[in-house]
Amino acid sequence: MESAPAPITTTTTTALQDRVAIVTGASRGIGKAIALHLASLGAKLVINYSSPSSQSLAEQLVSQINSLSSSSSSSTTPRAIAVQADISDETQVISLFNTTEQTFNTSPHILVTSAGVLDSSYSTIFDLDVSEFDRIFSVNTRGTFLCIKEAAKRIKRGGGGRIVTISSSLAAGFREKFGAYTASKAAVEAMTKILAKELKGSGITVNAVAPGPIATEMFYAGKTEEMVQRAIDESPLKRLGKVEDVAPVVGFLVSDGGEWVNGQIIRVNGGYI
Repeated sequence: MESAPAPITTTTTTALQDRVAIVTGASRGIGKAIALHLASLGAKLVINYSSPSSQSLAEQLVSQINSLSSSSSSSTTPRAIAVQADISDETQVISLFNTTEQTFNTSPHILVTSAGVLDSSYSTIFDLDVSEFDRIFSVNTRGTFLCIKEAAKRIKRGGGGRIVTISSSLAAGFREKFGAYTASKAAVEAMTKILAKELKGSGITVNAVAPGPIATEMFYAGKTEEMVQRAIDESPLKRLGKVEDVAPVVGFLVSDGGEWVNGQIIRVNGGYI
């Protein structure tokens, strides 16, 4: 099942010292691993989650990150906060950014749009229910759009501003029974490349990270053992990806060292596609 991210130790770097990062869908899976990794680089985190059922997971993650600096910092401002927001709702997305600015007294420097849903029924396009299609696009495409739209207005200009969307290598694989999901992520990739051009002169970079099969709760949902094994067999590295394979790539893109990478789709899939 889902592999737990390696625990953060007190050995951290300062590559992202005092930069504020919003990570959507950060209570579990890839989003959680990204949040932990950015915290290890010195960033302050806004842990976004959408469902009340994810609140305890988000709060546990916040406690873990805050414990890193509790003994060494006299600041009353937390290192991380949890904010519930449905990213498919424009009003809630605006509130997410407002809360970030009010808490940390600065505009955010980084946005990572990790929130996403998968069609767990694995239906063909002609069998897919319209309501399921709408649900997938509401979160994956509309949600990403609303977040990057707000980020384009709010993220600090002049260098160091970073937007990273999370796509999927399926957007380049065109696999059967992933029609709606693939289309929703292909739209994310299109918006990513276009926004990078539209933010010309701002100093903000916009890139997408597109993982292959990653051993998370979302990946396993609804899959048979045969389906999981097929994904392993199709990988040149003969394994599923781990969340730890993805987080450092995001960490690089949002760091100063990643400044010259802009408007790109980075497929982190071990050669799967």
